[in-house]
Amino acid sequence: MYCQENECTYINLTYDTLAGFGKGNGLPVEKSSLGYVERLKDYPLDMKTFTELKPLVKAIGISANFKEVIDTFHVESGVIPAGFVAKPELKYDGLLEIDLLRDIGFDANGKPRPTKILFSADTANPYEVEVVKNMVANLTCNPAIIYDRFINNPQANVGNKYKDRDDVLMDIGNILGPGCDISVELVDPFGSTEEQILEECAKFRDMLTKYRVVIKVPHTGMINAQTVSQLSTGEMRTHERYNSGTTKDFFRGHNIAIMLKEHGYRVNFTLMFEPYQTALALQARPYFINSFVQVRRNNGLVIGGLLRGYEDTGDVSFIHRLKEYMFENDFIGVKDYHQGDLFEMYNMAREMIRYRGMDREPNNDGLDAVRHNLRLLRHTNLRDTRLIVCNFQDEFLYPYLDRLFTEEEFADMVGRLVITGPPDFVSKFTASPLVNFYHRRFNNAMGK
Repeated sequence: MYCQENECTYINLTYDTLAGFGKGNGLPVEKSSLGYVERLKDYPLDMKTFTELKPLVKAIGISANFKEVIDTFHVESGVIPAGFVAKPELKYDGLLEIDLLRDIGFDANGKPRPTKILFSADTANPYEVEVVKNMVANLTCNPAIIYDRFINNPQANVGNKYKDRDDVLMDIGNILGPGCDISVELVDPFGSTEEQILEECAKFRDMLTKYRVVIKVPHTGMINAQTVSQLSTGEMRTHERYNSGTTKDFFRGHNIAIMLKEHGYRVNFTLMFEPYQTALALQARPYFINSFVQVRRNNGLVIGGLLRGYEDTGDVSFIHRLKEYMFENDFIGVKDYHQGDLFEMYNMAREMIRYRGMDREPNNDGLDAVRHNLRLLRHTNLRDTRLIVCNFQDEFLYPYLDRLFTEEEFADMVGRLVITGPPDFVSKFTASPLVNFYHRRFNNAMGK
């Protein structure tokens, strides 16, 4: 749009406007770029970039990465693949070299997706992926999603068509196309060596391409190769409290993420429940961080209710129930459960509720971690990092999330948000009771 004296004219600026491809007075094209550069013919340019480049450009070419992207995805002629944006860089002697940068906020030919907020799917079911492929910019899966929910589920894996993880990921990659990232979780972040992790990631990269693969690395907490067995034996809880571990173990996930970043991988750093995890997680330079919403909100409501029960009545049975709940949900370990002081559990729970603001905000929607993470992201130097909001499988949580995204405070941050969930759950929010009401009205009016 060009404006002068309060009158504006809409101008469609493209690389063709700048370079004059195919015209007698057009700019020369590097020989090695022929056959690629015309894909930019109708690619949009903003007025500022056009004005700055026009007097300086003497020739045009493309980067080696540009060629690799096109050759990798084999999209039809004249098309820049979805998930990429063109970035011009003025080189020596007036050469304008165009690169393609990964950005899942864009459809084909540099057209922005419909909203700055992006959606993701938690699934490994290719039949579900086929239905949602035009709505999502990312897909997340882990071994449980791949095997428990799909491969080993005969109702989902119809006819046992898919035999292993590779079958599933290859098909999902083909369905989703170049514009969608695919986050795949490490199988064993505790016992694997660096070489084994890199070997596993290389296999994911070969299947999904380096442009789409994102490696899901979990916060490891106190768990290590020795203590992980405690989660599946005996009382199936760790012996010590969740925050009783070694510095090496607590930062293992962070260091895996940094190592993978150094080897050229993008990382989805997952298992983030508390806001205080965020600043430290960002030191690992992740591509995605996460806010797990529902489980945190639910245990806050239960623990808060038990605290109020004791404080209102003095009935110690509420504290006994509190200890049971805290053990079942890993706030305390086996040693605390059998030997710990009962009222230490009370103080621990009271501080947690105070930290979450649930003692002073009766209408707390449980989304304080999401708001906190957006505020932190605003002040990072990681401009490509996005926040995935996940784990909200509650009938009422998504509407609260949706409302949060319209809050004025976060107007500048909506482009950093990804909403993810199982497709069969997220799809429910396309509905309203009045949809049924109006369909009944229309059908009856037509005599159906």
